[in-house]
Amino acid sequence: MKITEIRCAGLHGATPEGGWSNEIQPDDCVHTLIVVHTDADIIGLGSVFTNSDLVQASLDVLKPIYEGENALEPERVSEKLHQNTFWLGRGGSITHTISGIDIALWDILGKATRQPVGRLLGGRYRERVQPYASLLMDEPEKMKDRLEPVMSEGFRAFKIGWGPFGRRESFQHDEEIVKAARNAIGDDAKLMVDAGGSDAFWPNGYKWALRTSRMLADYDVTWFEEPLTPDSLEDFKRLREHSPVPVSGGEVLTRRQEFVPWLQGQAFDIVQPDVTKVGGISEERRIAWMAQENGIQFIPHGWNTAVGLAADLHLASAFPRTNFVEYLTGSPFIDEIVLNAWSLDEDGTLEIPATPGLGLELNPDAVEKYTGRKDLLSP
Repeated sequence: MKITEIRCAGLHGATPEGGWSNEIQPDDCVHTLIVVHTDADIIGLGSVFTNSDLVQASLDVLKPIYEGENALEPERVSEKLHQNTFWLGRGGSITHTISGIDIALWDILGKATRQPVGRLLGGRYRERVQPYASLLMDEPEKMKDRLEPVMSEGFRAFKIGWGPFGRRESFQHDEEIVKAARNAIGDDAKLMVDAGGSDAFWPNGYKWALRTSRMLADYDVTWFEEPLTPDSLEDFKRLREHSPVPVSGGEVLTRRQEFVPWLQGQAFDIVQPDVTKVGGISEERRIAWMAQENGIQFIPHGWNTAVGLAADLHLASAFPRTNFVEYLTGSPFIDEIVLNAWSLDEDGTLEIPATPGLGLELNPDAVEKYTGRKDLLSP
């Protein structure tokens, strides 16, 4: 089965707030869909956490390498793409674009073999997994209003992040936000806190992170995410050693090689690679194995699309300690672009698809609405 064409289309018109200091707008494109077409009329779906102009430019570079390749060999084809583009921006937009191609090739392999991707990854340790609702922080008096609608949907785990947290130079203000969130969701729900240290010009360092971690322990926070800038390896190591709550991060790292010093150096309690950036399912699986070997929990970062969520569900099924997936709430790029909407059971868990491939079918009308393209999914 040969690759005949790879198409991409950026998602516009409903891009959710990121909480970034240079805030993205609804018409900005930060997520791009990838569709791999084959000579057997089987298509594969992928997703890239990168602007569509950069993805299209990367596809133009990659086309001579992937055209005519065997669509049933995702790991080999993806590694071929990596190996032949090292000098063109290793870890940048090309690596991100390979992520989407790789996800799509796993989808094709699953469809061709009539197996869910999780089983092809070696087996399914679980059939359901708990999603945590991922939403932005707000002023303390507004946190209840942000959380209650999500609670009513059945979520029982919540990650609050970015927004004003750590950006007002007021420790008391940060604590008031966390306290308001804990009061809103109650003592039995899981609460995670994401400082958003990968924001531009993140102002806080090790001492702030350590003090904040001690405060978060008072509110039974499950983990403290991105408390430091993404390159602060030594400070992450120190914080992980001394923080009373687990420390997580890694969403901006790419390719397995970049994760080696972080995992071998015990810089995280929980590592969070993003499948739409890191090199796809093939790379993320290797990172998860490495984490497992170093006693570090693997929980995917998932602030992206329905395709990224589907890939995360299958990855979660393939690793015994991956007991959460991230669910970006209020995003049409997750909730609207699929034909069968995601639904939580009474325990607040999501079913991992058991149908071939990613088990995902996109809604052509919604895809056209948010990409402006009618031909993305057509033969």
